[in-house]
Amino acid sequence: MKVLLVGAGGVGEAAAVMMGGRGFVEGLIVGDIAADRATRVAARATAAGHDTPAEGIRLDAGDSKAIAAVARAKGVDVIFNACDPRFVPSIFQAAIEADTDYLDMAMSLSLPHPEAPYEQVGTILGEHQFAAHDDFVRRGRLALVGCGVEPGLSDVFARYASDHLFEAMDEVGVRDGANLVVEGFDFAPTFSIWTTIEECLNPPVIFERDRGWFTTPPFSEPEVFDFPEEIGEITCVNVEHEEVFLIPRWLEVGRATFKYGLGDEFIDVLETLHRLGLDSTRPVTVRGHEVSPRDVVAACLPDPATLGDKMSGRTCAGTHVRGTGKDGNYRQVYLYHVSDNEETMGRHGCQAVVWQTAIAPVTALELRAHGQWQGAGVLGCEAFDSVPLLDMCTAYGEPWHLRDEAPA
Repeated sequence: MKVLLVGAGGVGEAAAVMMGGRGFVEGLIVGDIAADRATRVAARATAAGHDTPAEGIRLDAGDSKAIAAVARAKGVDVIFNACDPRFVPSIFQAAIEADTDYLDMAMSLSLPHPEAPYEQVGTILGEHQFAAHDDFVRRGRLALVGCGVEPGLSDVFARYASDHLFEAMDEVGVRDGANLVVEGFDFAPTFSIWTTIEECLNPPVIFERDRGWFTTPPFSEPEVFDFPEEIGEITCVNVEHEEVFLIPRWLEVGRATFKYGLGDEFIDVLETLHRLGLDSTRPVTVRGHEVSPRDVVAACLPDPATLGDKMSGRTCAGTHVRGTGKDGNYRQVYLYHVSDNEETMGRHGCQAVVWQTAIAPVTALELRAHGQWQGAGVLGCEAFDSVPLLDMCTAYGEPWHLRDEAPA
């Protein structure tokens, strides 16, 4: 398998190192707007243990024709999008133009309902991509969308629960929390602040079988969730996320939610940015130059990829399911993966959040390379058997866990 990896930021670097360490990639091209960063990440992939042939090039993630031209010239099998979701349209289009497979970890952006943003959905996450499903089927190509950790591994957990644990799932709720601390910073997000603002300040989406998809005001339905492995209790709130759209497309579920353990301080910062208009992506003119306020915020904060040696703690991604178990009795479980920053930095030289995000897409690519995850169209992880990917996570040294919270 030959891979064109677009984006050499934190997650892109983790994915490159992971692919290089597994040896299933026959050729890796790392493209990034910063050529020196792409070259450095490519070198890390080659040095990861299997001498994977890798090269870094300058590539603009917003230029679909340039991406497609590289894909055709290099004869790649898949374009792996490791950029933030504003670049999904151009990279997705490049895969269509180059006639390759495609993989991303976040889907095309939503737009709020113009009249009732906190009640009704508008343009949904991934709508642009789902519209291309028939085209991918016709060409026999796969676009594996929303295949990171959340969405991605969380959706695999939902599929496993549906197939192996439950006769009926009343509610599937993705719950994310961490006790990560970044030394020396009052405020330093461990993931892309651009994406975090997009997810957290957009109207959250909830799915209910009898109602369909609907929205609420940001940070709705707070609940205290007890995260495992000494992370502990964290207040989680609804945010917009792909799982709420993906899981009900393939699985029978009564209700689907996504809640993020943000904490009061993080919510206060996000609300302040919103009040000041600093979350906006609409350019404003400053001393004769047009700049996006959100881009300015991102530029003022440290790059999450550089924070690993200053971080401590763990991050947990998981899926909470309740309903009727296979034996006919009520059951409630939490399927999860925990990433420890000290461990990921020591073993891989990557901070915990970005390393955890790269696990599912790389394992999915390896499964596809070995002929296991086969299919055509625009599909989420729920469309595939969960067991091969979960087994491969364990083989990668990234075991998953199941916490039974009620008698089966």
